Amino acid sequence: MESKKHYLIVTNNPLVVECLPKDYALDYEEISYREVLVKVRDLVYSGHRMYTHPLSGSVKPNETPYKSIVVSREPKAMDLSEAEIISNSIQTYDKFVPCSRVFTPQVYKDFQLIDYTLLCGALDVDAVAGLSNRKI
Repeated sequence: MESKKHYLIVTNNPLVVECLPKDYALDYEEISYREVLVKVRDLVYSGHRMYTHPLSGSVKPNETPYKSIVVSREPKAMDLSEAEIISNSIQTYDKFVPCSRVFTPQVYKDFQLIDYTLLCGALDVDAVAGLSNRKI
């Protein structure tokens, strides 16, 4: 991957905002997982590159509300293979039956932690260091 100055992290995960080093560019909104995918699709269609896969991790998209995806900060030219990946990811998301379970606040925190840890692994960032700086 390139230097962090070239990254834009599209996320709906508040833990990412709280714990990721502040020198990363974030596009954070309180939106659904699917809306994160659509936002990334629009960026890819306008020429941004994806640095992480939209369906990374072993948690099914209908089982977690949180998703963070790394794209390039600046657009260049649309990459057809990445456009296909993000479009297929949205179709895959749509195949899953939405989860109708109500989770406790702790389960939501666990989902946030899973997404944050996957993101830190992709960025080669010390996830524990970020968590230790949290304001509890």
